[in-house]
Amino acid sequence: MNKSSIQPVQCSAIRCALIALTTLAAASVSVAAGSNAASAPAPVGPASAAAKKAAPAKPIKLVDINSASRKELKTLPGIGDAEADKIIAGRPYLTKVDLVTKNVIPQGPYVSLKDQIVATQKGPPPKPKP
Repeated sequence: MNKSSIQPVQCSAIRCALIALTTLAAASVSVAAGSNAASAPAPVGPASAAAKKAAPAKPIKLVDINSASRKELKTLPGIGDAEADKIIAGRPYLTKVDLVTKNVIPQGPYVSLKDQIVATQKGPPPKPKP
């Protein structure tokens, strides 16, 4: 046998071994993740893209801290009766960060609700207090 006739057989065997190892590694990962990849393969191609587009995320209704009622403020995470009353008493706010800078609510609750609030300005801006 010459060298060229042996090499394709070795490459083929190595290629098969690599495919087997890759398949085994993928199966191990899916079992470790708790999914059953063999019984329910993930959709591939346009069908999966269409499924993602079919369920758009519901837009969050922003709560205006300058005009929201006590009931509306209480729908925010971490805001109860006392916090809602403090927010109302501290109005108007130039920005939503004023809730923290004016010590109306602590930083922790603010972080959890900052994406759900807005501080809308109505009329001319308030004059700073001397």
